[in-house]
Amino acid sequence: MPRIAQSPTDPAFVQNPYPFYDRMRALGPLLHWDDYDLPCAVSHAAVNAILRDRRFGRERPDRSPPPDHLRPFYAIDDHSMLELEPPRHTRLRGLVLRAFTARRIAGLEPEIAALAQALIDRFPEGPVDLLPAFAQQIPVIVIARLLGVPEAMKDQLLDWSHAMVAMYQAGRTRAVEDRAASAARDFADFLRGHVEARRARPADDLITHLIAARDAGAQLSTDELIATCVLLLNAGHEATVHAIANGIKVLLEAGGPRDWLSPGRLDATVEEILRVDPPLHLFTRIAYEEVEVMGRRIAAGTEVTCLLAAAGRDPRHWEAPHRFDPGRMAKPHLAFGAGLHFCLGAPLARLEMRTALPILFARRPGLRLVGRPEYADSYHFHGLTALRVEG
Repeated sequence: MPRIAQSPTDPAFVQNPYPFYDRMRALGPLLHWDDYDLPCAVSHAAVNAILRDRRFGRERPDRSPPPDHLRPFYAIDDHSMLELEPPRHTRLRGLVLRAFTARRIAGLEPEIAALAQALIDRFPEGPVDLLPAFAQQIPVIVIARLLGVPEAMKDQLLDWSHAMVAMYQAGRTRAVEDRAASAARDFADFLRGHVEARRARPADDLITHLIAARDAGAQLSTDELIATCVLLLNAGHEATVHAIANGIKVLLEAGGPRDWLSPGRLDATVEEILRVDPPLHLFTRIAYEEVEVMGRRIAAGTEVTCLLAAAGRDPRHWEAPHRFDPGRMAKPHLAFGAGLHFCLGAPLARLEMRTALPILFARRPGLRLVGRPEYADSYHFHGLTALRVEG
């Protein structure tokens, strides 16, 4: 298997990982990334095949117990459907989908629109950083309202979320682990109390519906419910913030939205944003048996990295893949994954982008970038440190 080296924390890579992905694909669809010491799928065909192959999964059957300082983090992570396989994954996802329905999500559109308008009303005169003023606010407020968590806690929810998802970023340290464990403990304690309050006083929110969700007599345990709420907030918020901010950046760098956000072209534009600069670049799977992928044998128990962002710019799948072109022929991308673990929050993320982006550019048609936006050193996430604009 070909090998390649590239630090995921190298500043040049952080700002633009796509040239490295091109070099990887030139070596083949599957190769060894030395810095992770893992096989890595980089072509659209290879990533798609692994994500859809049930011989790969997320749950590690032979995982050793976590160290004591990380027990609070894994007390949540061990109940997260993101890390589980059937039959438990099937039961949890089915129960959650009974509460997290398409109808419930679609019904949020007027609320998202009103929130976007209100946030724009509060923009200061002159330049504004759209990351904290717009892109960060919409996902966390929407998910807080959806769950039934007090909106006034949004800053605390953000702090907990940032601390916990840092566990998945390159360059993890003991300090990062300690912050994640502390955040997990505090987040779980808050949710445990909030869930018990909802058991006593039901409301029309997602937590109440999750409490009530049943399947053949089974329901979510309190630990599973807490893990699900944390997953919906952390995964949904972190990715959607980056998707909105990256989308604004992409549109402005292309000269503005033109007619790309018109009703007839809006859906294609959102999908093209997600393809060309997705918020999540890397996801992993474990081989449960020996598997052959694209002519390469992968031994049972091997962890494999799937580069979603490299797949999104594969020239074998898209013509001129580095060009932002909302008019290109629609094809499925892998920004939300594929297969059994396809992102549960994808419909909500798409709705937030489809609703918020047209409102922003309708209210501020003269927006332009102030300086050059920089990406944060947070791989495998790919999001900005700031998004300063004026106009």
